Amino acid sequence: MIYEVYIRSFADGDGDGVGDIAGLSSRLPYLAGLGVDAVWITPWYPSPMKDGGYDVADLRGIEPMFGTVAAAREMIAEAHDIGLRVLLDLVPNHLSDQHPWFQRALAAGPGSAERARFVFRGGRGPGDEPPNDWTSNFGGRAWTRVTETDGRPGEWYLHLFTPAQPDLDWTNHEVREEFERTMRFWFDLGVDGFRIDVAHGLVKAEGLPDLASIVRSEGAGARVDHPHWDRDEVHEIYRSWRALADSYNDPRVFIAEAWVQGPDRLARYVRADELHTAFNFDFLLAPWQAEAMRDSIAAALRAHEEVGAAPTWVLSNHDTIREVSRYARPQGVGPVRRLDDVIDLPADISIGRRRARAAALLMLALPGGAYVYQGEELGLAEVEDLPDDVLQDPGWEQSGHRYRGRDGCRVPLPWSGLEPPFGFSPPGARGAPCRDAQSVLALYRSGLRLRRAHPALGDGTLRWLEAPAGALAFARAPGFACIVNFTAEPVAPPVHSERLIASGPLDEDGRVPADTAVWLAL
Repeated sequence: MIYEVYIRSFADGDGDGVGDIAGLSSRLPYLAGLGVDAVWITPWYPSPMKDGGYDVADLRGIEPMFGTVAAAREMIAEAHDIGLRVLLDLVPNHLSDQHPWFQRALAAGPGSAERARFVFRGGRGPGDEPPNDWTSNFGGRAWTRVTETDGRPGEWYLHLFTPAQPDLDWTNHEVREEFERTMRFWFDLGVDGFRIDVAHGLVKAEGLPDLASIVRSEGAGARVDHPHWDRDEVHEIYRSWRALADSYNDPRVFIAEAWVQGPDRLARYVRADELHTAFNFDFLLAPWQAEAMRDSIAAALRAHEEVGAAPTWVLSNHDTIREVSRYARPQGVGPVRRLDDVIDLPADISIGRRRARAAALLMLALPGGAYVYQGEELGLAEVEDLPDDVLQDPGWEQSGHRYRGRDGCRVPLPWSGLEPPFGFSPPGARGAPCRDAQSVLALYRSGLRLRRAHPALGDGTLRWLEAPAGALAFARAPGFACIVNFTAEPVAPPVHSERLIASGPLDEDGRVPADTAVWLAL
């Protein structure tokens, strides 16, 4: 199991109010005690922070507010000493507009080798209109026009995210070589692998056709030939990366952030000669409903089995609304990826937390790997009432203040105490170990300990068991079963079974009530 650290808000070691490497180092024993195998760290590279560090100005440095390369090397060694592997975020789709490459591209002018590293194009008509109709993920158009060195309006550059994040051109050999050098730099420093940001977005269709020109295939669920998402050509890049990772005596690993159309497209990223794992976002987005969740699980298992890979399960991350708040809403009524999708729906956080506890046991019982986002093990909900003047997500500004964005899942972690800064920044108590056997933290610790010890858990297969409508159940060999009750009447466990752990209290007859999961020894 891998734990995601959003470094700016995980732990502050130097007292400036921002999370850093020193803070992370101080909490490594906590992570080891929780029972995780590895830690994934969001971008810690030098950055103007226009998008939480995902606008990288130096691929092989450390942002000074987080620490130094020497501190990073020391932290990685400390993690290895206590049995934790370390994964970094790699951001290959774009760079910061403050990166030296982009600054040189602006100075060099049209047709230059410097501009060929990015996606620069002339405008339509007399040049006053963008090259095509593509839009930014954060709102508005995906093109910005530059002013040339002589003061004239010039070419346009592509940015699928903010204007401060110009897209790279992955047909350019210098781009490919630069990222290979970057991966080798961090691998040689001791890093065990990378989570690949926007893994589905590197390649753009030749000619950059309009989105309006897309021809949709016939049939429900048929693939859309999108001009800049999930292009087939991206897989050649990942085959070369896999060869690089496998060249190390202790092979390095990759995890793909790939938002694609269904499990079959996702499984293409984890074929034997490509990436090792990929987040299963269909599972994250599935409503808290038995049939929808079972369908999502079954489809992922089938698609991954066909390519000989293990699925990777996830309930939340730094880009999505926390599952407590997601499950607190009416289910199956619409999209549930971000706060803006659900903020107008009625919420019952106590129900959301009960469902999130059950979802955690469901996820940890499934075949394959799992990721936990910082604070998930504490049962944290989304902070939905942040004042407008503290919002930092670029979507807030680019949408004209229509979308509140992702800040509510990125606030500093509360470590101890009853008043700010809640142990996030020194001085402050380290926080006594949680002794509440009913807490979400205790549930995660126990679940992860059992998951590591039980021979049925981890990689492998499952067998679906009969369950009433509104519940699902499955068995794993040897001698393990999981029951999750979503909306059914209380479900009786199999005869001759022994309870290992439950997400909440069972009824007086030992049956599993709604919004509860239980693990059983058969």
